[in-house]
Amino acid sequence: MHAITAREPGGPEVLEWTEVPDPEPGPGEVLIDVVASAVNRADLLQRQGNYPPPPGASTIIGLECSGRIEALGEGVTGWAVGQEVCALLAGGGYAEKVVVPAGQVLPVPDGVDVSTAGSLPEVACTVWSNVVRHARLSAGETFLVHGGTSGIGTHAIQVAKALGARVAATAGNPERMQRCRDLGADIVIDYHDDVTAQLKEQTDGHGADVILDNMGAKGLAANVSALAMDGRLMVIGMQGGAKGELNLGALLAKRAGITAMGLRGRPLDGPNGKAEVVAGTAREVWPLIAAGKVRPVVHATVPLAEAGKAHALLDGGGVVGKLLLVR
Repeated sequence: MHAITAREPGGPEVLEWTEVPDPEPGPGEVLIDVVASAVNRADLLQRQGNYPPPPGASTIIGLECSGRIEALGEGVTGWAVGQEVCALLAGGGYAEKVVVPAGQVLPVPDGVDVSTAGSLPEVACTVWSNVVRHARLSAGETFLVHGGTSGIGTHAIQVAKALGARVAATAGNPERMQRCRDLGADIVIDYHDDVTAQLKEQTDGHGADVILDNMGAKGLAANVSALAMDGRLMVIGMQGGAKGELNLGALLAKRAGITAMGLRGRPLDGPNGKAEVVAGTAREVWPLIAAGKVRPVVHATVPLAEAGKAHALLDGGGVVGKLLLVR
């Protein structure tokens, strides 16, 4: 088969469309003929040599895909050859074929074509596991997502709104702020401003019950300040650094909590394993998509063989939602 490989760590130009051995499904695995994948920030880090795949995972970049089942490994039930599916991957998505544990496979949501479904698994599983399962966001609470026009942000706004929360989002210019409003955000704040002060002002001093943050250290103090009583800060990225100073007194006074959770390195089975996350996402998020309450947001489509162009687009900024790689 053909796949995107990186000849060395570096910029988008190191990505090449090359021939590699065909994968074969083992026991409990599914072989997918890939129709589409999508670009995530983690892919850029892996291309640069800064985010190696977990042990045993494919070294090919790509954390999600959609396509049709080509073969089933021994012991796999509940799926059929030819069925349209999408999947959460630990790697291997930038290829014509990929093998994945059956527990990480999802049906294509009703109302979504098989190609567009390739943009969903990573954002949907990340948002569900952090915002819904762990932070337990509920109707009437206030939710803040940083980077509201990112792939995660565009999905999180819609899910939180569908759950009945008051949704706040940050963005960097008027056009992107309007895109957040169009997706359902009730409060939109320019992240160049004092986000905490703006949020407190627009929530009558309440703040956020749940915050989803991809910046890490850079925003830690401000996020703790923005939390409401019994608030929950969910950290899913470290674009702003890995080490910061934490005011435990402020956290204690609010009875608040901070959780940092990744998705790629989780085991398949067990509590909080990928199979549980995938099942919960299909059970609770897919019906919202089928009902039209949550929709995929695709900024542009790029041929899979030209993945470097998509990486350059994401590197350059200005992307709203996901970049879809299609065969």
